[in-house]
Amino acid sequence: MSSDNTETRTKILDTTVRMLEEHGGRGVRMGDIARATGISRQAVYLHFASRTELLVAATRYLDEKLDVDRRLAPSREATSGVERLALYIESWAHYIPEIYGVAKALILAQDTDEAAAAAWDDRMQAMRDGCRAAIEALHSDGTLASQWTTKKATDALWTMLLVPNWENLTVKCGWSTRQYIRWMTIAAQRTFVDAPDPTD
Repeated sequence: MSSDNTETRTKILDTTVRMLEEHGGRGVRMGDIARATGISRQAVYLHFASRTELLVAATRYLDEKLDVDRRLAPSREATSGVERLALYIESWAHYIPEIYGVAKALILAQDTDEAAAAAWDDRMQAMRDGCRAAIEALHSDGTLASQWTTKKATDALWTMLLVPNWENLTVKCGWSTRQYIRWMTIAAQRTFVDAPDPTD
């Protein structure tokens, strides 16, 4: 891809992320993005064949821009399952506030907007992969509580960490990020770890 094409693609993605944050998922159409970017609608379609493809690309672009791999590196380098679980929760807790505008837009739009639903599902599946890796690390250590299968534990951890639950605790209940990390870590360890609770 030429530098001009790369620059145009980046502008489209930046504009899409900004418009999601400002207007919500329902208000972000290909024509709106074209006008806000200062290019033709046809030019947008040259880079993205559909609105679904654009929204998925925009959410992945936001992850790249915020360097999600660097943020997850400590949990991926953890030497135990318990440590990986705690570090994953911590990294996610610090990350949600930075994606919250886009996340909220897609969550609100997903019931009536297939493209928004596809984009949000794509990112939540990526988050689920992180949950599964933490649970599998516990299983490999032999510290996953015996009542859980790795799949059921992944299901439960993923549900615990979903953005609407974070929103309820932080935005509605007023928890700080520090409180969220502390109590979600305690809850996760007591739920999934078959070992003495290190927070006691």
